Amino acid sequence: MKTTVVCSGGLDSVSLAYIVAAEHELTRLVSFDYGQKHRKEVEFAARAAEQLGVPHHLFDLRPIGAAFTGSALTDDLDVPDGHYAEETMRITVVPNRNAIMLTIAFGLAAAKGEDAVATAVHGGDHFIYPDCRPSFTEAFDRMQAAALDGYAQVKLHTPFVTATKADIVTKGAFYGTPFAQTWSCYKGGDIHCGRCGTCVERREAFHIAGVSDPTTYADTEFWCEAIDNRKPA
Repeated sequence: MKTTVVCSGGLDSVSLAYIVAAEHELTRLVSFDYGQKHRKEVEFAARAAEQLGVPHHLFDLRPIGAAFTGSALTDDLDVPDGHYAEETMRITVVPNRNAIMLTIAFGLAAAKGEDAVATAVHGGDHFIYPDCRPSFTEAFDRMQAAALDGYAQVKLHTPFVTATKADIVTKGAFYGTPFAQTWSCYKGGDIHCGRCGTCVERREAFHIAGVSDPTTYADTEFWCEAIDNRKPA
């Protein structure tokens, strides 16, 4: 199955790229600059493409992203600390982000005669991001079948959609994903902050999976506090 992978440069999508390369035929990685406050992760996506020996396409969506105000990922708003599932993390939503990115990726895959587009949405995203839920991915797949009817048959490949991030770490490790060469932190500093939702989720996933975490964090203790605060009293 010839497959394009949407790759942000984060742990999930780089793991997906390595898994697709092993289990299918990885054709290219696709990334997007939508005006996020830092572009650090895109560099990691480019590095993954180079290591996997496939092209890397970077689409400039900054004019579109500039119109989607109100997200801490694009506007001058603080990224909150704490576990990813907390209500405060809703400020990191960029409306319709996955729908826009996947539409572009599907157009490219169809033009190149490919069979699938893979994205690393996973079960841990469902609470906050509606365009990561199975209801969205299933509807999007049907929509693209109609949009490309008679021209191409491209399927949406979402192997993590009901999986946990720990599951991703486990399978990524099996296929040799270079976790140290992925970027998750929303704050874009010199090293992972260790406090934002993505850092807490990343640290917890390695812990649950029993896989050594090669990431350097500025705060090495906060994740434990965040997990404890999430547990029912």
